[in-house]
Amino acid sequence: MDLNIIFQDKNILVVEKPPKIPCQSDKTNDIDLINILGQPKLRLVHRLDRPVGGIMVYAKNKKANSNLSKQVSEHKLCKEYLVVACGKPKNTKEELRDYLKKLKTVNMSKVVEKDIKGAKEAVLKYELLETVETLEDGTLSLLKITLKTGRHHQIRVQLSNANLPIWGDRKYNKVFMKKKKWTQIALWSYKIGFTHPTKNQFLTFTSLPYDEYPWNIFNIVV
Repeated sequence: MDLNIIFQDKNILVVEKPPKIPCQSDKTNDIDLINILGQPKLRLVHRLDRPVGGIMVYAKNKKANSNLSKQVSEHKLCKEYLVVACGKPKNTKEELRDYLKKLKTVNMSKVVEKDIKGAKEAVLKYELLETVETLEDGTLSLLKITLKTGRHHQIRVQLSNANLPIWGDRKYNKVFMKKKKWTQIALWSYKIGFTHPTKNQFLTFTSLPYDEYPWNIFNIVV
């Protein structure tokens, strides 16, 4: 498999993860991105859901991993996503703030009240980039998402709860849950920004979605 390695040095590797590939080994034993890269010593800094494609950064050593993990915990590692949502938001920009609980038995999360045991705060901001009317799917909106926290399935759950379910999402979009035909979720890790673990230089990398429906109905300008 040909991979788009965007940047690497002796400390980090930035790569475009293809959809449907796990970012590290899991219980399915399917081949994962680290094995495809042929660098088994890579350390996972952050995650992307298996169905989601886009940009990721791995650490190549313990020191880099510690530094980047600290940036994650302090919300200094910036992550932005592109999403095709079903419907149109009322506001062109908005912050969504919810409490999520992970349902381990079904590998899903749900919005709950703040005082529920296991509830964790989830915060994201979205910006409406473009809306298109389609014959097949009705109104579709291209959104740019900035994550403030990193919860399980956060973008998928929060947008669904805001009546903006993601196109192709078979877990949180009721329309696609009923479809027998498999669909690729329209969620893409578009941008990542962080301070290099040894050079103290802030780096930003981007990756655009594949030229396919529903992405290609929009004039992506971000």
